[in-house]
Amino acid sequence: MPNERLKAAMASGGWTCAALADKAGVDTKSVERWANQNRTPRLGTARLAAEALREDMFALWPRLRQPRAARAISPELVALYEQRADLPVSVFVDLLGQAAERIDVLVYAAVFLHEAYPRLNDLLRERATEGCTVRIALGDPDSANVRQRGEEEKFGHGIESRCHLALMHYRPLLGTPGIEIRTHGTTLYNSLYRADDEVLVNAHVWGANAFGAPVWHLRRTGAGTLFDTYAASFDAVWNAALPVEES
Repeated sequence: MPNERLKAAMASGGWTCAALADKAGVDTKSVERWANQNRTPRLGTARLAAEALREDMFALWPRLRQPRAARAISPELVALYEQRADLPVSVFVDLLGQAAERIDVLVYAAVFLHEAYPRLNDLLRERATEGCTVRIALGDPDSANVRQRGEEEKFGHGIESRCHLALMHYRPLLGTPGIEIRTHGTTLYNSLYRADDEVLVNAHVWGANAFGAPVWHLRRTGAGTLFDTYAASFDAVWNAALPVEES
């Protein structure tokens, strides 16, 4: 099968096989094989021939285009789950329970935690007693962004009431040393559940509830920036959030 692109380029420029061979530093038979048998020259030779023809080397010989190696999976990635519903609540509880220095939770509501594990407040108190700093950021039910999220979810409105319910669940923790609760009105792209140097990231997908969206488990290793990206995102939301006052 001939290389029609090469033959057309040679014809338009008035190039003979002998002339192109001379420019590329090969014998005439080699150029004839390029043109008539669609042989692919070596990279250096192809570059010289393409420059003489004023053509793109990869357009003449597509096989020379080496695919870029796929980036290795981040060393920070511990696990990837297709949807949050695939994770037992024990995964979240065990992660938070092992924290020694910091627990950060950024959600709109995430009432599934208290519903499936009623001892969550006790766990958080225990961690705080042991010197762990606990920061909980919940969605402000009066926020336009929260209402918008409710409209976009597969099952429609209801997230505002879940935000109220979440605050009811966490309110007994107010006044506990080491624990602070705030409300935020940001557009929430991911829910975050951090314990020290590990974090569960629950992505938000337009039109779907969070339980049907993917979750990735990251661990800070010093060999990547994914964990720090999400940690910085939490801090940015936290700094703009409003403290919940004791009633």
